[in-house]
Amino acid sequence: MLSVREALNAALKSGKISHAYLFVGPRGSGKTSTARILSQVINCDLNKDLENNLQEPCGECEPCKTLLTGGGVDVIEIDAASNGLVEDIRDLREKVRLSPIQLRKKIYIIDDVHMVSAAGFNALLKTLEEPPKHAMFILCTTEAHKVPETIASRCTKINFTKANKDEIVESLQRVVLGEELKINGEALEAIVGVVDGSFREAHKILEQLASFGGEIDRDLVNKTQGSVNAILVKKIMESAL
Repeated sequence: MLSVREALNAALKSGKISHAYLFVGPRGSGKTSTARILSQVINCDLNKDLENNLQEPCGECEPCKTLLTGGGVDVIEIDAASNGLVEDIRDLREKVRLSPIQLRKKIYIIDDVHMVSAAGFNALLKTLEEPPKHAMFILCTTEAHKVPETIASRCTKINFTKANKDEIVESLQRVVLGEELKINGEALEAIVGVVDGSFREAHKILEQLASFGGEIDRDLVNKTQGSVNAILVKKIMESAL
């Protein structure tokens, strides 16, 4: 199975960007974050006139700056858990026809899309069948089996999995470097041990630990999380065996 990075890189290289994606995977695996990055790629000025070999977002052009600050009105995030009623989807259908105000593409990111009602899915299907050229849909779900086949078949499906230790550590180290935090390797390992492969949970814990100030060590992680580190348990079991 292709990794998320490989699947998206292949699409960017070929220029064959789908009008609709279905991101499937466990909570905290990076589905919404990836959707936001893809929104940047699509709208970055570096890719304005490119038909293939799309570049990573520059972070410097006006569209990138707008999206980085979360101020873009053309990237609409919808929580289907609270907005899954048919009226909300019909409202989306009306607004999607309008051209983007700031960006080249209007992006709809729908979290927990499996929570959309049956009538809501029927309304969404009509939009996916005849999408306007200026719009893209990114549907995110932890329960793909609850998404009707009529919807799923009109999307490019990308599977997300739980992150491994190295991926989470690398992600945390970027934050540590950017925020100039003081944390040792054992503390990072301890965080990995309690998040069960979730990028989101790892970043939440790091943010919580940073609020204490000073250097972050393994003891602080264990005290704040109130649980025994899974990696430590594994080491104890290996020693016992």
